Amino acid sequence: MTCLFLPVPLTATAHALRSNQLDLLAFIEDTCKRIDTLEPHIHALLPEAGRRARLISEAKALQERFPDPSTRPTLYGIPFGVKDLFNVDGFPTHAGSQLPAHLFAGPEAASVSALLTAGAIILGKTVSTEFAWFEPGPTRNPCNLAHTPGGSSSGSAAAVAAGFCPLALGTQTVGSVIRPAAFCGVVGFKPSYGRISTDGMVFCSPSLDTIGFFTADVAGIALVAPLLCRGWLTVKTHALPVLGVPDGPYLAQASPEGLAAFEKQLSMLEQAGYTVRRIKAMSDIDTINQRDRQLVFAEMAQVHASWFAEYETLYRPRTVAAIREGQQVDTEVLATARTARALVRAKLQVLMSQNAIDLWVAPAAPGPAPEGIDTTGNPAMNLPWSYAGLPTITLPAGRAENGLPLGLQCIADFMADEQLVAWAEKLGSVFHTMGN
Repeated sequence: MTCLFLPVPLTATAHALRSNQLDLLAFIEDTCKRIDTLEPHIHALLPEAGRRARLISEAKALQERFPDPSTRPTLYGIPFGVKDLFNVDGFPTHAGSQLPAHLFAGPEAASVSALLTAGAIILGKTVSTEFAWFEPGPTRNPCNLAHTPGGSSSGSAAAVAAGFCPLALGTQTVGSVIRPAAFCGVVGFKPSYGRISTDGMVFCSPSLDTIGFFTADVAGIALVAPLLCRGWLTVKTHALPVLGVPDGPYLAQASPEGLAAFEKQLSMLEQAGYTVRRIKAMSDIDTINQRDRQLVFAEMAQVHASWFAEYETLYRPRTVAAIREGQQVDTEVLATARTARALVRAKLQVLMSQNAIDLWVAPAAPGPAPEGIDTTGNPAMNLPWSYAGLPTITLPAGRAENGLPLGLQCIADFMADEQLVAWAEKLGSVFHTMGN
C-alpha cells in the first residue's frame, strides 16, 4: 500500500450534498470508513476519541437545521481539516508541540468560524510541524508513503490528497501551503498577505503568516475564497494572461529535474496559446533569503519569549536553533528585514509593468517530495513570493520520474487574488487536457 491518492472534488460534493443527490449521513459514514482504513498509514489527523459519533451528531443537526435544500449554505455538510495552529472551540491547540495546550487557548479562529457559518463541519485537527517550522510530525505523503507530504501544513495537504476531506486550512510563512500542495498533488492557495483574518491562530512570524487552504482543484478554491478573503469581488477574465518566468539565481535554486519539468510545463502552456516571457529577476535572491530568515527567526523569538523561557526543554532541536538565532537579531536588522518586504514587492511589480506580464510562474518546489519524513523539503521556490506578500496558487502539473506529483506555482500582483484564481482554472486545465 503505497499510493493512497484519491482527493474528493469540493464543488461537486457540495452541490450533491445541498441538493440531496448525496445523503449527508452516508457521506460522513463513508468518510469515517476511509479514515479508519487509511489514517493508520498516513497520520494526517490528530487523534480524536469519538470522531465518528461527533461527525454524525453534527451532520444530523445540520439536517434538522436545513431540511429545505434551497436554504442550505454553500458548504453544507462539507468536512474540513484544520491545521493545529488554529483555535477551534472544543479542540485543544498544541501547534505541533509538546507544550501545554492551555498556553495557546483563545477564541475560535475567525477563518474556522466563517467556514462553520457556511455550513461546513470540522473533520478534526490536522498535523502541523512544530510551531509551523521544520520539525516534522508523523504525516506521510498519500502519493507515496515513503515520502514527505511537505510542511508545515503537512496534515492538511495529506488529508485532502487522501480524500479524508474536500477542504483543509493551512498557513504559510515561507512555503507551508504551496510546497505540500505540490508534493501531494492537490491545489493550494495562499492569498495576499492580510487578505484572510489571522485572528485565533498561533503565529510563527506575524509579518509573514498568511492563512491558505487546500482543495482537489481550482474550482474548489474559487468556491471557498469569497467565504474567507476580505472584500472578494467577482471578476471575469477574457484574454489569456501573459506569463513571466523569473530567470536568474532564484530559478537556479530548483533541481535539474525540477527545471526540466518546468521547461516542459512552459512548452505545454505555449502550445495552448499562452505568451511566456523570460525576465531577469531577483538577482539579489541571496539577500532576500537572508532577510526572510532574519525576520522569521527574530519574530519567532518574540512570539515564543515567555513560553521558551519556561518550557525550553520541551522544544525540538531545529525550533530551538531558530529561536536562539532570532534572539541574536538586533532591532535595526529586524527593522530592515521588515521594510525590505515592500521593496521586493515593488521591484517585482515594476518588472510586471515593464514587461506587460500578468502572472509569474515558477516551480512550486525544487523537485518532487524528498524521500523520508525527517524533512519537509526546501521552501526556496516559495520564499520571495511569501516575503513580498503576493497571492500564489499551485497547480498539479505532471509527474516526476519517480511518479510523484510536481506543481506549477502562479503568482499575481498584490491583492489581485480574484484574477489569479480566475486565470488558474484555465491554466490548470492545460495539464489535464494534455494527459498530465
